Amino acid sequence: MTQTALKKLCDKEHSCCFTGHRDLTEEEKYTAERRIRAVVKAFYEMGITDYITGGAIGFDTIAAATIINMKRSGYPNLRLAVVIPFKDQPERWSHSDKVLYRTTLEAADEIVCLNEKYTPSCMMERNIFMVDNSSYCLSYVTRQSGGSWNTVKYAERHGLKIINLAAVEW
Repeated sequence: MTQTALKKLCDKEHSCCFTGHRDLTEEEKYTAERRIRAVVKAFYEMGITDYITGGAIGFDTIAAATIINMKRSGYPNLRLAVVIPFKDQPERWSHSDKVLYRTTLEAADEIVCLNEKYTPSCMMERNIFMVDNSSYCLSYVTRQSGGSWNTVKYAERHGLKIINLAAVEW
């Protein structure tokens, strides 16, 4: 897949990317899902229908599942693109995480694979790609370090409207 393929699905003006931590507690997972649902409902009324996730464990998985569930229950115009950093991303994951990953990819409207093999920069390339194809960013960031924090900072520098679901009550 190429960036052109994603642009067929996603209209940047009406697109939102997700970024957040992989290691969330059960309470944070519940909070994230509830807040994603509330924001996406509000965004839907504004015409924001295209969502981009990175396909990782944790927040990405919660975000993708929320969009998929909302599509099936009254929001059929929502679209989900999954941008994966490299082909074998789930290779070292647990069996249950691999099953969830495959289920997510099967339900996605678009899958973009940026690299055949892992590279030291592939995760950040994925994050940059998502931000560059979005006008909004929903994050779940609780610490000022790591890939999600860097993605939010990149999104800020590029003028995206950002909502940190870990910091606001919805």
